[in-house]
Amino acid sequence: MPESPEELHARVVAAVGEDGRLPMPPVHEWEIFPWELVDGALQPKVVPAPLDGPEPPRAGHDGVDCFSCAGDGNAARVWENQRWKLTHPPKPTGLPLVLWLSSKEHLDYADMGDELAGEYGRISTWLCRIMERLPHIGRVHVNRWGDGSEHLHVWFIARPERFPMIKGSLAVEWDEMLPPVPEDTWRADIHEVARKLATHDGRALV
Repeated sequence: MPESPEELHARVVAAVGEDGRLPMPPVHEWEIFPWELVDGALQPKVVPAPLDGPEPPRAGHDGVDCFSCAGDGNAARVWENQRWKLTHPPKPTGLPLVLWLSSKEHLDYADMGDELAGEYGRISTWLCRIMERLPHIGRVHVNRWGDGSEHLHVWFIARPERFPMIKGSLAVEWDEMLPPVPEDTWRADIHEVARKLATHDGRALV
């Protein structure tokens, strides 16, 4: 069962104290981070000119050196059926659950045929429903960015309930800042999601 809001808050207080601030993740070092400090104020960065040529290829371009095809890299598989797999990060992060649904075939989002797209729709709906019905989960965000890896992978991010600051697109930033979920709680929740998803299709692997 995911932590209650009170347990999550106690985890933060244990890490930094009642009035302490969580450590800043290195997002300011990211090329895509859109703000910078100018004269002590946070301001949007200047938008540079576009590249002279095409964008550089993503990881796993045309299936070459694709970590997903090669066995999921550092991610661990928790559920699968004939065409899809569900994986999780190698260790807990700050939010209750972050899971990735990926195609087994090397393709991009727009490459899905109608049958595969329909199956994706069903599985993603089941997955959202299962994760949102876990105790203390406020919402599940479904995100596909696709800029890092060419292989189709969709993020399912469960945010905690009753924290007005931890909402929307910036929930992923909080995932990097909050101290990690206790591993036994995290593994039990992953097992529960995989088990319930397997009642619809496929098989649980944890």
